[in-house]
Amino acid sequence: MDQNQVLKKYFGYDNFREGQAELVSSILSGRDTLGVMPTGAGKSVCYQVPALMFGGVTIVISPLISLMQDQVSSLVQSGIPAAFINSSLTMNQLYTVLKNAERGAYKLIYVAPERLDSEVFMNYVNIPRFAAALPKRPVMTAFTATATERVRDDIARLLELKDPFTLVTGFDRKNLYFEVRRPSDKYADLKRLVKKYDEEGRSGIIYCSTRKNVETVCERLCSQGFSATRYHAGLAEEEKRTNQDDFIYDRRKIMVATNAFGMGIDKSNVSFVIHYNMPKDVESY
Repeated sequence: MDQNQVLKKYFGYDNFREGQAELVSSILSGRDTLGVMPTGAGKSVCYQVPALMFGGVTIVISPLISLMQDQVSSLVQSGIPAAFINSSLTMNQLYTVLKNAERGAYKLIYVAPERLDSEVFMNYVNIPRFAAALPKRPVMTAFTATATERVRDDIARLLELKDPFTLVTGFDRKNLYFEVRRPSDKYADLKRLVKKYDEEGRSGIIYCSTRKNVETVCERLCSQGFSATRYHAGLAEEEKRTNQDDFIYDRRKIMVATNAFGMGIDKSNVSFVIHYNMPKDVESY
């Protein structure tokens, strides 16, 4: 199968989105690749399609546990053998994944950076050393949502990408609307917005800059009858997993979270994203 046939068979799409085909073609040609595409533009497809076409296994290194769990679940449902290795696994679960990996059971394995610093993997900062230790250096790719030219250069340098094909797509999409507000009472304005969306049956995310703000905003919304849940790095793994599933499967309409949540989550009916605390720079926004 060619890349378009793989896209259709496993992901159900007739055509690639802007930039995807070029990035996939670059990877399949064996060239190191750097893609900068906005959230929701389909970065994952750019490495998942080549992973299905290459022999062997593709290792995806990501610090986002929520992304791993969501993407592995979607891949498995599509008939693609995949697994993840991160702190949410018990020792028995980890052993099972590693034994399956040894016999070539997976096409993709998602790995948390800290797991590279184990007997199985090497240090995250030394990804190039890890790659060099393999029998054959793999095609190296990197994807991010936003990056200035300086940051792109840093990524290529730190990962020791060799003459990478680099593609940057814009963040502007016609179906997105941006607004900045300066309310005198921040929570009261938030409540008015959320009430409007709630009446329309919409689902959305409220980002807060700190765990404390997440707790406060979520508690106030819930106490006033809104269907909300929370997500931040201070919660136990089981609660994070439960809260994420409640949001994804529409048991809760609103997710109040730090930016530890959201990246890589595939939820088709998210209609609004509110930053309760303004990000420190445009790139973070």
